[in-house]
Amino acid sequence: MTEVTWTGKRVTVAGLGVSGIPAARVLRGLGAHVTVVNDGDDERSRAQAAELEALGVTVRLGDGATLPEGTELIVTAPGWKPDKPLFLAAAEAGVEIWGDVELAWRLRGHGGRKPAPWLAVTGTNGKTTTVRMLASILQAAGLRTAAVGNIGVSLLDAVLGDEPYDVLAVELSSYQLHWAPSLRAHSAAVLNLAPDHLDWHGSMEAYAADKGRIYQGNQVACVYNAADPATEDLVREADVEEGCRAIGFTLGPPAPSQLGVVDGILVDRAFVTNRQKNAQELAEVADVNPPAPHNVANALAAAALARAYGVEPAAVRDGLRAFRPDAHRIEHVADVAGVAYVDDSKATNTHATEASLAAYDPIVWIAGGLAKGATFDELVEKSAKRLRGAVLIGADRALIREALARHAPEVPVVDLDRTDTGAMSAAVREAARLARPGDTVLLAPACASMDMYTNYNKRGEAFADAVRELAAERD
Repeated sequence: MTEVTWTGKRVTVAGLGVSGIPAARVLRGLGAHVTVVNDGDDERSRAQAAELEALGVTVRLGDGATLPEGTELIVTAPGWKPDKPLFLAAAEAGVEIWGDVELAWRLRGHGGRKPAPWLAVTGTNGKTTTVRMLASILQAAGLRTAAVGNIGVSLLDAVLGDEPYDVLAVELSSYQLHWAPSLRAHSAAVLNLAPDHLDWHGSMEAYAADKGRIYQGNQVACVYNAADPATEDLVREADVEEGCRAIGFTLGPPAPSQLGVVDGILVDRAFVTNRQKNAQELAEVADVNPPAPHNVANALAAAALARAYGVEPAAVRDGLRAFRPDAHRIEHVADVAGVAYVDDSKATNTHATEASLAAYDPIVWIAGGLAKGATFDELVEKSAKRLRGAVLIGADRALIREALARHAPEVPVVDLDRTDTGAMSAAVREAARLARPGDTVLLAPACASMDMYTNYNKRGEAFADAVRELAAERD
């Protein structure tokens, strides 16, 4: 790939924020003439603009639609939709569009640096957990690494830092992949595929195609979910380097070229000699925190990528043991009167919630929020036998209530007709009333949080606070 000459190049950065501001700073530092365009013109945007203008960057607030004259390249924030007028004008003018991931990929060898290989992960759910597990495994192997991309260290900082990394664990969203045409990972995984962000992509087919970009040009391994045929289909469609292998992961016993589970042991039948007959023990299911089925699947995907990079089995075990999940991801809050209370506020869609519900039995389910166009019949039908009861909150709770009435009419339902932030305390108390010793009260909303909370973190914190209040009262 030819290195770009940045001095004097006229680059438009689309969007202020977590990706736009670092991109503008980096490009200005490389000598480019940088103009930032942004739809918003609020107090925060004006403060950010002032900081960039002090560096010699031009900022246009309240005008994200017009292509600045002379633009030779656009670097966009990943969330900007492809049908924005700015991009339509760029296409008409023959101007290339990159995302921040594409920019980082192009700059990874800048200044004579030795580029670190990328082990990349995408999927509808589980990306962050898997990438953080992978980074923990790589660290246990003695490698200098970081969890980057959609989380953790900025990708631009990672590729341009003074101290080079040995290898990077990279989380990539479908938005980021859409705008990263030349990305070529060492190895990559698609964890799962379910309808999400269809308003941005336009269709499930377009969404899947963008996810599948992560496999293009893979060098060593394309890791797929054997339980999700759509992920294997993406491997088949990918144009990879000669010798790159398809590696599956499964919660059952693995076939050759797969990782899986046998008698509570995570085993590898992909990166061993004579994989037709041999398997390598990697870790115990009990080493995965928490050992819920979907989280074991995340661990297997992380292990597959690490093994593709040559990591020894002991480092897989040690890395999984050292890993601690982020808050609000199937997080055990407390046991109160023999009932477990679990916060999975991060389960903001039906696919994530189905996995969460599959981890416990019996369950009193707290759900609801903004449905984002989702339907709940399939989710309820699959999970009905696990439900002791349900407590519903939020703007679109009626959609879940109606699905429960159709597919689980015997399950008692408490419909809290409120969307104030105090509703969570009432929901926890109602769930406690329905629960019996040995049950799990599970916050897995299957919906976004913005009808009641700033984000899913605040929703999870409200749940945890309510559980602690309940525990204090019953001490």
